[in-house]
Amino acid sequence: MQIYFSPEFISQNAQVLNIVTDRNEAIGYLSFLIEEDKMYVFSHLQEEGVCEDYKDLVKPYLQGLTKIKPDIEVMTFLAVGGKKVDIELDKE
Repeated sequence: MQIYFSPEFISQNAQVLNIVTDRNEAIGYLSFLIEEDKMYVFSHLQEEGVCEDYKDLVKPYLQGLTKIKPDIEVMTFLAVGGKKVDIELDKE
């Protein structure tokens, strides 16, 4: 099953993105808030079967966001099926 982001809310310092399937079914969300030198990221996906696809979707997106402010501290809580998921962000 393919998963994609579907924008729900976008402002200069915050976003809420639905995570949807290729049949446009919402199965989770990703939200972030940037405040001065910190970025808070919260996400939950209810479908455990697409965990690796979820990581592959979220990681490059978060790395792109950190390019906005290279010295920003990223604080994340990502979950799949109620279990915490860790993603290593590459610092370039």
